[in-house]
Amino acid sequence: MPNPISVSFKLDDGREVSIETGKLARQADGAAVVRLGNCMLLATVVANSDPKPGQSFFPLTVDYQEKFASAGRIPGSFFKREGRLSDYEILISRLIDRALRPLFPDDYFCEVQVLVTMISSDPEVMPDALACLAASAALAVSDVPIQEIISEARVARINGQFKINPGRTELKDADMDFIIAATEKNIMMVEGESSECQEADVIKAIEIAHAAIRTQIQAQKELRDKKGVTGKREYKLPYNNPELETKIKDFGAKRMYDVAKAGLAKHERREALNKIYEEYAAMIGEGDQLEPQDVALIKTYFHDVEKKVVRDMMLNDRVRLDGRQLDQVRPLTMEIDPLPSPHGSALFTRGETQSLTTVTLGTSESELLIETAATSDYVKFILHYNFPPFSTGEVKPMRGPGRREVGHGNLAMRSLRKMMPKDDYPYTVRVVSDILESNGSSSMATVCAGSLALMDAGVPMPKHVSGVAMGLISGDDGKFAILTDILGDEDHLGDMDFKVTGTRDGICGIQMDIKVDGLSMDIMMQALEQARKGRLHILDAMYTCIPEARVEMKPHAPRIVQINIDREFIGAIIGPGGKIIQEIQRETGTTINIEEVNDRGEVKIFSANKENIDKALSWIKGIVAVPEVGTEYEGTVKSIVPFGAFIEFLPGKQGLLHISEVSWSRLDSLEGVMKEGDKVKIKLVGTDPKTGKLRLSRKALMPKPEGYVEPAPRERSERGGDRGDRPQRDRNDRGGDRGDRPQRDRNDRGERRDGGNRDNRGDRPQREQRPENTEASQPQQQPQQPDNNNDDADLAL
Repeated sequence: MPNPISVSFKLDDGREVSIETGKLARQADGAAVVRLGNCMLLATVVANSDPKPGQSFFPLTVDYQEKFASAGRIPGSFFKREGRLSDYEILISRLIDRALRPLFPDDYFCEVQVLVTMISSDPEVMPDALACLAASAALAVSDVPIQEIISEARVARINGQFKINPGRTELKDADMDFIIAATEKNIMMVEGESSECQEADVIKAIEIAHAAIRTQIQAQKELRDKKGVTGKREYKLPYNNPELETKIKDFGAKRMYDVAKAGLAKHERREALNKIYEEYAAMIGEGDQLEPQDVALIKTYFHDVEKKVVRDMMLNDRVRLDGRQLDQVRPLTMEIDPLPSPHGSALFTRGETQSLTTVTLGTSESELLIETAATSDYVKFILHYNFPPFSTGEVKPMRGPGRREVGHGNLAMRSLRKMMPKDDYPYTVRVVSDILESNGSSSMATVCAGSLALMDAGVPMPKHVSGVAMGLISGDDGKFAILTDILGDEDHLGDMDFKVTGTRDGICGIQMDIKVDGLSMDIMMQALEQARKGRLHILDAMYTCIPEARVEMKPHAPRIVQINIDREFIGAIIGPGGKIIQEIQRETGTTINIEEVNDRGEVKIFSANKENIDKALSWIKGIVAVPEVGTEYEGTVKSIVPFGAFIEFLPGKQGLLHISEVSWSRLDSLEGVMKEGDKVKIKLVGTDPKTGKLRLSRKALMPKPEGYVEPAPRERSERGGDRGDRPQRDRNDRGGDRGDRPQRDRNDRGERRDGGNRDNRGDRPQREQRPENTEASQPQQQPQQPDNNNDDADLAL
């Protein structure tokens, strides 16, 4: 039967975090469930008993996955099940991996798999820092050998106050957002972003997070003790031959030192070191002195000797592999606009590391959907980092971006987005960094090249952002060396990779990974200060290349015009089933987006051609325009009728051009004067006082003929109707024209059959009442929205 064991602790704001083991996943080597609010994370760890034959590195796999069922959702994929990890899940997996990996023994090569699964979600709880707590708790209650217990905490500064593990909504107002991993004594991992904070602010945030982490570690120890875990499993140590290691050291140490001290380029140095290895391998082969298992150790021991030689050289001689001083940045070259077709581009080279970066501007339709089990967000700033194998002179299969590329791209994106325009910037921006050469710090080259390319594209960034990668070499005697702008070999052979990005005014992004047991605050402060100097040095060169963003975008870059309209007109622009907006886009070659924002319509018109934008803008303005009496328009004849023509002078708005208003001359018909489809300049002269219909005039725009005499105004009865220029007839107070027939005196009619009573008509059928108005004088219909499928329909009048 399950025997659950749990512990809990409280955050500073009173929220409770619980850790439970013994109820779920009992066949794993270790399992724990961490809960905060409704967010529940299940972490499991399983390790093989023995390493694989010939294994020479530690095979740790960490996967974080969110189940859609945890948020009451069904996946949207075709098969309706979770698939490969998303970038969001990969980033959290890396946060856990980078914190745990340094804690395993150096000689432990058994395969270990850590899985963290969200089984219940809470929209307000950020799961990333809690995921590492869950993974560490699973390791703590297992017998898998780990040297120390670790945990992670998110620390954010909101309205000037630091808070541990704030909610998702609160985090939107933070100007600092860091995730810190630490043991009880030392910092193990840092990652985050800020709005130009100072180095002292970073140290303070780390100290506050470290205090919270110590509370979490104590809770894990309590859980371990309650479960009764007293020790870790014994594991098989890898085969070792100290005598062979000594021989290799005696043979190659001095030679390796000479190569390392020569300041050679990357490939030259590697060829020289390989030559030493080949000489020793040939010597061993000729003597046939080694067992097969010893032959496999030669490369391992050569690597160990090389590592010690290089580290001792830097610690004692204070010189580096390429001959630089410890705080010296490699030579810089940079160029903007190297590519003619992209909207923005830059080539940034630092030593043997090179990034070719492009910028593409798009509409809101190109926004990236970032979907998790609990949330869905669209982002307008996208950055992709590509690391092809030729950048290091290698042959590897191209199978899409790996976890490293996802992580490096995310760091560069978080660093640059602090200087991006705010939400009212209409463009979606995609930055792509292609690493063409790599010898360390390629992610920081991406930040620098991205900043240059964005300014080249005319994106209104207020400041440049640069980045530098710092390294650390530490000795057993407490001596250490902090390296600025590290090489690939210095990263590989050193103890730390500490990346810092920012402007002249402060830090925008940080990412730190270490390979030793931890990092003291004193060393971190020195590394931050040395990074600041390196960052400023690079920024000086970037401002020389392009001091500010271009005022004008490239001629071939897309343009976006934004106008605001009354929200009542949104439907008129879209039309039934989207017919009108689709017609505008089709006819003008533009892309149009309409949104309702703050009780108003926000219309964005997108095109690479300014003329197309102007056409679409004129069309839309016509739809939302209110006709003004006395204004001249150019319209299109939509239909001809006996008494005039219907003219569409604004989109969806028509008026009647009466035949008497076509010309100063009398016209009997419009045949030969105008036809359907003709363009006609007209003037809006008024509206019908009874019907509100629009009255147009063409002759009002023509000069009045010399000697023209205005016709005498007609006397009109109270009956409505427009009878044109027909002559008035004398009806003698009665209707009808009786020609030359003599009028009779009413007194000569004789006696009436009804006795003079007109109401007493006997059985005579009454005549049907004649309508008061003729067909021509009947009132016209109210204006309607035009039907694009029938140009001859009765549209407005």
